[in-house]
Amino acid sequence: MSFSIAGKTAIVTGAANGVGLAIARHFAAHDANVVFADRDEASLANELGKEADEGNTRLFAGDLREKLTIQNLLSATIDAFDRVDILINASRQVIPSDPLKSADDAVEEMLQQNLLTSLRLSQCVARKMIKQAEEGPDDVGCVGSIINLSSIAARRANPSLLGYSISCAALDQMTRSLAVALAPNKIRVNAIAFGSVLSASLQDALKDNAEYRADIKSHTPLSRIAKPGEVAEAAQFLASEGASFMTGQVVTVDGGRTLIDPVTTPAH
Repeated sequence: MSFSIAGKTAIVTGAANGVGLAIARHFAAHDANVVFADRDEASLANELGKEADEGNTRLFAGDLREKLTIQNLLSATIDAFDRVDILINASRQVIPSDPLKSADDAVEEMLQQNLLTSLRLSQCVARKMIKQAEEGPDDVGCVGSIINLSSIAARRANPSLLGYSISCAALDQMTRSLAVALAPNKIRVNAIAFGSVLSASLQDALKDNAEYRADIKSHTPLSRIAKPGEVAEAAQFLASEGASFMTGQVVTVDGGRTLIDPVTTPAH
């Protein structure tokens, strides 16, 4: 069983920081061609530095909520590497909201960012994958792999994350629906739902807050917070031939947190 992604071309959104950056770096280190995509051009350039636009990495800055930007991202990927094999929808937005107060704007914003942007990009990339397969040899196995980053918030009742929970639950269902729709074209669609991961935002939240860190650990059976690289390794598995018979799955990477009952778990 091979977990190799060498020679594959991947687009990773949300790649300026956190889990998206970890996945993009991990894929590049394992010899995939990687387009690091994000709205934050300054952070992209700062994180990649001299690696930008060299060898097997490229940067793309733009607001993927705009349909034209999605087309531009795909065009830039094809210009650089001739094809696209893997899409990682890692760009997410979390806006706390009070479910007893008007939260329409926050919910709408998260549905736009976390669900609709991923859907539009997935559709655009899937069409290109299908075209590539039609122009290539007939004996190709998996034509492409799409991986959505979700959250255990989709299954946990945390009222302060109303909009985020709704968007993640919708993303999980989108994953299953696209998996069935694209299966005849040999495109696999899966998701990773993760719990507490030591992203930049969580590091800031934990700074000088030992009680908060202890609270997260106490709600996680493995008693620790995941490293971003652990999510990246799960993404590599799902993108590889090792997962060739997996589609429509929401793989949970949470240290066992969803196995226990408390609903008052931390936001991260």
